[in-house]
Amino acid sequence: MQLILLEKVRNLGNLGDKVDVKPGYGRNYLIPQGKAVRVNAANLEAFEKRRAEYEAKANTQLAEAEARKAKLADVSVTITAHASPEGKLYGSVGPREIAEALEAVGQSVHKGEVIQGEGPIRNTGEYDVVISLHADVQTTVKVIVVGEK
Repeated sequence: MQLILLEKVRNLGNLGDKVDVKPGYGRNYLIPQGKAVRVNAANLEAFEKRRAEYEAKANTQLAEAEARKAKLADVSVTITAHASPEGKLYGSVGPREIAEALEAVGQSVHKGEVIQGEGPIRNTGEYDVVISLHADVQTTVKVIVVGEK
């Protein structure tokens, strides 16, 4: 399936690129999210007419992400969870709990922006968690998991 990207998509392409993707990815994610349109004459013409508008929108999103990154610099959150005496959690700490903890300290972060490469946190301790604010903007936040009895 060929698509024209309307914004930068990580690991796929930049604004205006024509890309080949699997039909499910295009039909179920890229097109409904407004990140791409199908390649045809009408869509190509419409894209070229609105190219400046799309570029301005992309620049605005990038500037907002950079501003949010500056706010998140040197932020750390402490999450309390039930744990055994050895430090193993009863359950885990996932993206939702991390996003809620960041919201509690005044940072606006969506759970979809929290990237946990090794999966959910299952032990007490300090962890560096990646927050992906934009396709080009990522930052790390220190998460401290403390056990309670």
